[in-house]
Amino acid sequence: MADQERKVPVTNLRKDDWGLESYEQTKTADYLEETSAEMAAPVTFDRENKEERDADAGAGGTGLGFAAIILSILSLFVSPILFGAVGIVLGFIARRRGAQSLGSWAIGIGAVSIILGMFILPFF
Repeated sequence: MADQERKVPVTNLRKDDWGLESYEQTKTADYLEETSAEMAAPVTFDRENKEERDADAGAGGTGLGFAAIILSILSLFVSPILFGAVGIVLGFIARRRGAQSLGSWAIGIGAVSIILGMFILPFF
């Protein structure tokens, strides 16, 4: 607001009719802002390497996922707190390594086993 009230020399960078790029004149400044445009080239990423890494990560997580499911199912019958907790931990590790469904099933079965073992089975 204060910039609009005072008289300042303003450089007009637009070309006028005679092709002159700039000239100075004294007038009321409408605004004093600086703008710029992006000049960087678009960046492309190598998608083949990412897909290969995802395939390798899924292969490593699959074995852990099956181990986690086996331990979680075993925890339904023997030592639910110990095997259920190990199944849940291995399930989280398997999900991080790319075996989403196997890890999720192991986590769910391990949690159900711990809940059954702690709260329901002592009453039977």
